[in-house]
Amino acid sequence: MIGKGLLLMMMIAEGSAAPTMPPCPRTPNCVSTRATDSHAISPFRYAGTSADAMGRLLSILQAMPRTAIVASDRMSIRAEFKTRIFRFTDDAIFVVEDENKVIHFRSAARIGHSDLGVNRSRMEEIRAKFGDR
Repeated sequence: MIGKGLLLMMMIAEGSAAPTMPPCPRTPNCVSTRATDSHAISPFRYAGTSADAMGRLLSILQAMPRTAIVASDRMSIRAEFKTRIFRFTDDAIFVVEDENKVIHFRSAARIGHSDLGVNRSRMEEIRAKFGDR
């Protein structure tokens, strides 16, 4: 489980190096583009500029119900999602990697063991809206 303080520390000031993403815990309630096990998921691919890609992603996130943008800069976005029924909070961080034209991300439930695939499903929904290229 990652607390808000640790996630806030992961946000680096604009113009600095991109924030790092901690690995997923052993529990199945997390997905990460940096994982190599069952938590693995592909990053979002984009064409054009990183600024355009991050702007498009930010617009998608802002339009999603029960979603709060906690922080954003030119390299990253941090968001909180509330689950529909029990209002549990899931934390996500998105980090642009312009050299490879991808946006890496990690999305995890704050509490519990299983999220019944909610984080993976949500990230695939965002991918579809983003128009992964």
